[in-house]
Amino acid sequence: MNIRSLTIFLTFVQVLASCAYAQTEAPIMKVMSYNIHRGGTVHLKQPLSQTAKAIKLAKADIVGIQEPRSPKGFTTKKLAELLGWNHSANIRKGIILTPYEIVKNLDNGIKVKLPTGQEAYVFSLHLPSHPYQPYQLLGIRPSWHKHTNDIEFIKTEAEAIQWAKKARGELISDLLKQISELPDNEAPVFVVGDFNEPSHLDWTEAAAKAGRHPIKVAYPTSSAMVKAGFKDSYRVIYPDEMKNPGLTWSPKYKADDPTTHLDRIDFVYFKGKNLKVTDVKIVGENKEKADIVISPYPSDHRAVVATFTLAKQADPKKPQTRDSK
Repeated sequence: MNIRSLTIFLTFVQVLASCAYAQTEAPIMKVMSYNIHRGGTVHLKQPLSQTAKAIKLAKADIVGIQEPRSPKGFTTKKLAELLGWNHSANIRKGIILTPYEIVKNLDNGIKVKLPTGQEAYVFSLHLPSHPYQPYQLLGIRPSWHKHTNDIEFIKTEAEAIQWAKKARGELISDLLKQISELPDNEAPVFVVGDFNEPSHLDWTEAAAKAGRHPIKVAYPTSSAMVKAGFKDSYRVIYPDEMKNPGLTWSPKYKADDPTTHLDRIDFVYFKGKNLKVTDVKIVGENKEKADIVISPYPSDHRAVVATFTLAKQADPKKPQTRDSK
């Protein structure tokens, strides 16, 4: 074989190798949960473009938005226009923004077509903030809450679980029932949102002994999500709750502020065949509190953005050999 023939052969081999890699490489997508705080224009009186900037910096592909309503009306359409994205039709709840094709609008969410041709389900929640069990346990009456005088203080884990179920149990049960009835039980499913309830993975015995939280509480909403087969993306990547608290509530308070309790209440849950989380970042106000920084930060919640890989499915139209099955 002469030099020219050898060069052509090696080039051909390289092309084949790159094609094989492209066929086996898992597609990547980023899913974000973001409470934008009263339409994204109230906190520190920032323009809506600052909220759009936070989403762009996160390089998100799908964003579940909570609190899309500003004092002047809903900002969903304006935010979608700033991003050049599609948005879910239901502007009162389940707000979702994405550049992907929205195949169908669902209660609290959407069915979306991914670049791979596969379809996924995305749900966005904003669960009730009252009564809020950390405040009940710590004897806090927030001055800003309209129901502050109705807060009943509690002392035990059993009471915290009982009150949490009363506040959010029916809503999360309805959502999980809806998900259980989806036609494809192997499809990627994401549930994101401001849950207004901490996680049982954070309020552990270790956290209570260290004084981070007043007591251990096996919070029922996060427990129900895990029981239904969902994984908490942040705790998959950062399983040590003491080393990585992942606080999302709230950048507006200092750590020693007695009028609140800093916590992780914003989540990106996921489940589905061949779906894997590879990274999770917090979006916030400075390097000490967040991985992705935007200043001034336009919300009273830090956002969470999780990176996923999804293995490509075999083309049903393409005949398979015995070895490919």
